[in-house]
Formats: sequence, structure tokens, C-alpha cells
Amino acid sequence: MSFVQKTGLSLAIATATAVLLSGCATTGPSETLLSSGLTAVSSPQSATQWYQLGASEADQRQQQTATTGKAKNVILVIGDGMGITSLTSGRIFSGQQLGLKGEEFHLSFESLPYSALVKTYNTDQQTPDSAGTMSAIMTGTKTRAGVIAVSPQAERANCGSSKGTELTSLIEFAHQQGKATGVVTTTRITHATPAATYAHGPERNWEADSQLPEEAKANGCTDIASQLVTSDLDVAFGGGLKAFTPAATGGYRADDQDLTANWLARPGHHFVSDAQQLQQANMKNGQWLGLFSGSHLPYVDERDDKIPGLLTMTQAAVERLSQDSDGYALVIEAGRIDHAHHAGNGYRALKETEELHQTLDWLINQVDLSNTLLLVTADHSHTLTLAGYPTRGNPINGVVKGNDDRGLPKTTPELLEDGQSYTSMNYRNGPGAVSMPRPGVDEATALQPDYQQQALIPLESETHGGEDVAIYGAGPYAHLLGGTMEQHWIYHLMRYAITGKQEI
Repeated sequence: MSFVQKTGLSLAIATATAVLLSGCATTGPSETLLSSGLTAVSSPQSATQWYQLGASEADQRQQQTATTGKAKNVILVIGDGMGITSLTSGRIFSGQQLGLKGEEFHLSFESLPYSALVKTYNTDQQTPDSAGTMSAIMTGTKTRAGVIAVSPQAERANCGSSKGTELTSLIEFAHQQGKATGVVTTTRITHATPAATYAHGPERNWEADSQLPEEAKANGCTDIASQLVTSDLDVAFGGGLKAFTPAATGGYRADDQDLTANWLARPGHHFVSDAQQLQQANMKNGQWLGLFSGSHLPYVDERDDKIPGLLTMTQAAVERLSQDSDGYALVIEAGRIDHAHHAGNGYRALKETEELHQTLDWLINQVDLSNTLLLVTADHSHTLTLAGYPTRGNPINGVVKGNDDRGLPKTTPELLEDGQSYTSMNYRNGPGAVSMPRPGVDEATALQPDYQQQALIPLESETHGGEDVAIYGAGPYAHLLGGTMEQHWIYHLMRYAITGKQEI
């Protein structure tokens, strides 16, 4: 059995396991259709069942074999802000959307065979920002918070200090090796994380020329949008149209240029601006820029049919990049997980995580993992917590209902010493902060899409967390993942997979 077949089988078994371990929601058996086409029948829990499933997992893992051939393709997937608690909560949420209890569910990428923990600090910050972390992943060099693919010798927002410190990104290296390259994001394409794949500069906020200070202009720095349209990217899909269009037409540019026209003026370059244009595009060749919103793409539950989702953009990108006989390098970002967390909005963070899970479910079954290195990680975490002893299967974003003295689920919410109910998902800081006496929350309120989980410290925007994040992988040299890694080492793994040799 090939590695690809084993991986697909593992995913199917993992999903079947989730169904089996959920137990019956009703008195009779129920059937759930798996994405693999298999049908699993749920059954009551038993000690024997848990034991057998554990033995089966051990057997599967001992059959894993490392893949050591060169990687034709490299795909890096970033769940922006998707820390460990986001993974746990997202896993439960996605399972519960399928009618399962949730805890036993696996997100699609959690079944990839290799994993590790990743340290996320910047050279100047204990708790990092996305610009510094993504620059480390893309360039193999840790650097400062707020800078885009320049060395730590550059001072933030100081153009002169950054000259000569530009670092070659993995995407740029892949292009040098003759591979097609692309980036897909649900944020502005000029936002910090996607920008680190193709741009260089000492300030992440210089997305349009109107945001450049006089010092930057005098010392020859250019805005991120301008750098994209002169880049060698074959695919760039996301939001952020306003950074490319003049102020006279509602954009942010002070130079009166329409950079989408500049992109189209290059031979073989194409531009699309809505889902229908993307679906009708002939993705067999050419270079493609797709900007589907003025700023970030709307959250999953707020999009209309004019806005393509992460899966649709990923499918189009893979179709185009796969035409290159030398292979490709692709970066995919589920960027709005991060934004929902900053807003203290757990529901939308979980919905964005679910979209990433669904996108990777397609991607894992689409690509050939014998010659494609697939890595899934986060750039940093958030302050989301999950606690309170809720009974198994309790709605992940609902109020906590515990178990009685016999271990049986209660039907009424748990109350704290202040006499109020509470949710199991909360934030350490952010806009949901409460003061004493603490208000309670009922189930109907907690389950609303706009509900902001309660927080301890009042801040306009919830902050990142500083703990490690997870990385999952499959394909050539993914077996080198293990233990606790420095974040910049991810670049060196990807480069090693492309070249098949260590380079200093």
C-alpha cells in the first residue's frame, strides 16, 4: 500500500473512529456518511471498543515509512492565530457540526503522520506578531516583530536601516528553482502573513504608498502592493483591493495608479475580482491576481456568493500551479481565525478553523504526498482558554453543564460562587472583559455568532499568546518534524525537501 493510500485510509479511519466514539444520540444506531465515501455506524461506548481502537492506531503508526525523495511540490498552510486551544476547540466544534459529541473528532490535518511543537518568539518580543513569525518561516531567519522578510538588524519602520538586509523567501527560492509559486489568503493579500512570501520592508503597515512616511520614500522603500505587482508570483488570491487602487476611486493609493492595470499590462497576466470570474477562468497558464474584497474577505458566515471561500481559491491555485512540470510552492493562509480572536469572538474563530479543516480535507486527498511536502501550522497563538469541567459533548461555545456525583450529565448550567453561569471558552484579555459583579450568560446568548466570550483584562483588541504552536506534516522529509522546534527551522525543512541536501 502506498503512502498516499495509507494516509487516505488513516483519515477515513480517524473519521470513522470519531463517529464510533461519539456514542448514540438516540436509542437506535445512526449512520454518518464519511468524506471518503465509507459509512460508519455509531455504537455504544465500551472498554473493549476504546482498547481496540487504540491498538488499531498503534498498528497504523508502526506501518508508517519515511519519504526521502526530493519534493516536487511544497505546500505550507498557515492557520493564523491557530494555537493549541484553537485546535482543540475547532476540533470539537467541527465534530459537533456533524452531529458528533466532538471531542473524539479529528481535524483533517491532525491525521497527518508527523508533528512537533514550534516556538514562536520574535527576536525582540516574547509574545510575537505575524510579520516577524511569518518572516521566520519564510526566510529561515528569526527577526523583529512588525518587519517583512528583512533581518533583525533592520529597525522597525526605518527604511534606511533595512536597505541591504532583505532576505530571500522560500517562495522566491522556489521560483529560482524553476517552480511555479502562489499565495492564497482570506486576509488582504498585502497583510503581514501573505506579504512575507513576496515582499521586503521594515514595516508591515506600509501596504499602500499613502502609508509610506517621508523617510521611507526618500530612502527608496516601496509599498507592499507595488512589490506584489512586480513579483514573480504565478497566483495571488485574497482581499485588499483598496491598496491597489487610487483614492479617487475609493482606494488608498496616493500616486493615482491602478496597480491592477499595471499587473494586466504584463504579458500573460490576468485579473479576477469575484467568485464567478474565478470559477470561469482558464487556469491552465498565465499569472493570476484575484482581489475579491476591498479589505479582508468577510468571515465565512458573512460572505455572499460573489466572494470565493478558501477552498475555492485553493482549488483554483492548485489547478494553475500543477501545470508546471517542475512543480510548485504554495502558501495558504486561513487568516481570519486571528481576526476573530482579536475581536474576542470565539464562534467565528471556530468557523474559520472549520473552513481550513474542510479545505485541507480536499487538499490532502488531491495532492500526491509521495512527491509533495505538506506542512500545516500556525504563526502564533491567542489567549483563548478552554476550562470549567463541562460534560462530554457540551456545546463548545455554549454554557458549561457538568456531571452529577454519579458522572451523569446535568441538564442545568453550572453556577460559580457568584451565582452566575459561564462558558468553557474564554479569553485572558480583550473586548469581552467584564467587571464585578460578573454578568451571567445563558445558552441562547452564548451561541449567538456575535457573542464575545468573557475576558479578564479589558483591551480593545485581544492579544496574541506566547506559547508554542503545533505543526503537522506529510510527504518528503516530513519525518524530520519532532520535539520542540525553533520556528525558522520550518524554512530549512522546506528548502531541504526541495533540494534534497543541506545548504548553508
